[in-house]
Amino acid sequence: MTLAQAKWMTDPIEPASFAPGPGNERPFRNALGAFATGVTVITAQSEIGPLGITANSFASLSMDPPLVLWSPGKFSRRFDTFVKAEHFAIHVLGAEQYELGAHFAKQGHDFDLPNVVENAQGVPVLPGCLAVFECAREAVHDAGDHAIVVGRVLAVRHRPGVPLVFHAGSYGGFGQ
Repeated sequence: MTLAQAKWMTDPIEPASFAPGPGNERPFRNALGAFATGVTVITAQSEIGPLGITANSFASLSMDPPLVLWSPGKFSRRFDTFVKAEHFAIHVLGAEQYELGAHFAKQGHDFDLPNVVENAQGVPVLPGCLAVFECAREAVHDAGDHAIVVGRVLAVRHRPGVPLVFHAGSYGGFGQ
């Protein structure tokens, strides 16, 4: 089949476009949800101890220097800690780690989990993740109802596995 013959290219039914904004919040969110993302847990130290949050806004940014980013929402009670954190760790979850992601989506201070260690900067590091990026804060940029936190990667580890993904409001695995 050629690109010109592909059904998705020749189907005459196209949805109407709309302007995002008041009254179109749900359709805009649904459109954004069409993009599948990985699921991460970000950890840092707070004034009252270790803190974690589940996020799907992680992205690579630069190989040289090694930079990554993520975007916490300003509506989160955990926002201030994460934008002020000098060091943090980004944990890419495997498909078998759904409960870990759900845990930190609900409760940020409960680190009563097996095999959690602190790195050289005092940041909690979770075991068994597909990848862990230990970062120093490089920059924070205002971005509407979120912030963009840029981290310089100081250390990384990686293992093979199937990622936990978020798509259309649901979590699941993506086979290889």
